[in-house]
Amino acid sequence: MYDFVVVGAGPPGSRFARRAAEAGYDVVAFEKGAVGTPLACSGHVSTDIWEYVPDAAKAELFQNRVFGARFHVGDPGSRSYPFYKDEEVSNVIDRVGLDRTLAECAREAGAEVREHHTVTGIEEHDDHVAVTVNPADGETMTVDARMVAGCDGPTSRVRRSVGLGEPDDILHGVLAFDPEPDDGDFVDVHLTAPTFFAWRIPRGDAGVEYGLAAPPGKEVNELFEALVDAYDVETEHFCSGAIPVGPPDSVTTDRVFLIGDAAAQTKPFTGGGILYGMTAADIAARVIDPTRPETLADYEKGWRDELATEIRLGKAIRACYSLPEPVQRVGLRALSGEIGVHMDKPSSFFSREHLTTLFSRGSTPEPEAAADRDTGSPSKKQP
Repeated sequence: MYDFVVVGAGPPGSRFARRAAEAGYDVVAFEKGAVGTPLACSGHVSTDIWEYVPDAAKAELFQNRVFGARFHVGDPGSRSYPFYKDEEVSNVIDRVGLDRTLAECAREAGAEVREHHTVTGIEEHDDHVAVTVNPADGETMTVDARMVAGCDGPTSRVRRSVGLGEPDDILHGVLAFDPEPDDGDFVDVHLTAPTFFAWRIPRGDAGVEYGLAAPPGKEVNELFEALVDAYDVETEHFCSGAIPVGPPDSVTTDRVFLIGDAAAQTKPFTGGGILYGMTAADIAARVIDPTRPETLADYEKGWRDELATEIRLGKAIRACYSLPEPVQRVGLRALSGEIGVHMDKPSSFFSREHLTTLFSRGSTPEPEAAADRDTGSPSKKQP
């Protein structure tokens, strides 16, 4: 019997498998396809990502440095409102490569990671969980574990099998890529999609990513086509996926717990969940003892203590996406310029660093000037 079965080998699942294996537990992770595919997530992340991968992996995963974002209200050609730092705010990375790197870290720590194994059933018992698994090249089997970690994404089969609540909202996200290289300093954010936004991300030699997320419906594809038409580009490698927003009241049962998108541990204002999910994975590995089901309450409390405030503030930011355009313009005009915030932590808006930056802008470039710094920044250096 395993201590933990992990369902899903994305970043949260692989991170938990690694940490649990390092703690001495017997761990197996099942991934229904090949790790990292199909791609359904942007690779724009905070620089904190490098704390989770070996130093040697950075050169392979890194694609571009980003120093800020330009916000657009209305047509893409209209005035933009830049938010920026003089140091890099975030990085663009090889998203598929990240998943594979994290899975390999789990293997090196002693966890089994089995690709092309689909979990089709979860049955909880008093002293274990029976997991039904369908290998792509074998017969259906049952694997027993003391506990199961559901890390199987926004439409989690684990979540539904054990009767846990659904996310507050699920958005439909679409991505496609222009292969033309672009190492610009700024991402572009368009407040045009209903209740959410569209984006353009320069990915260095890997080209440019265009994306959009909104409530499900055919309008999502139509809005995306309008976005790329406005930029007059031809895109390729179109992909899509669900984005969960708003965690349910509970992400644990007697012997099952959820991490990452399965638990809707995402940023409501961007839909990103890589860092939130891996933060929750570390907490789970630290506090959960598979022989003591009562420790699941420690995980439930621990991840909410760490992330609930950020998620709550993130919801407030997202609400601003639906304000009338004149109100959005006034707010963006008032706040644009140099910032001191962390892209994963809305609470950093109230930090000493940001407030000091906000009230000392007399010595910084005007927002319009900063908006021109979109390529060839002298501060850029290859890692």
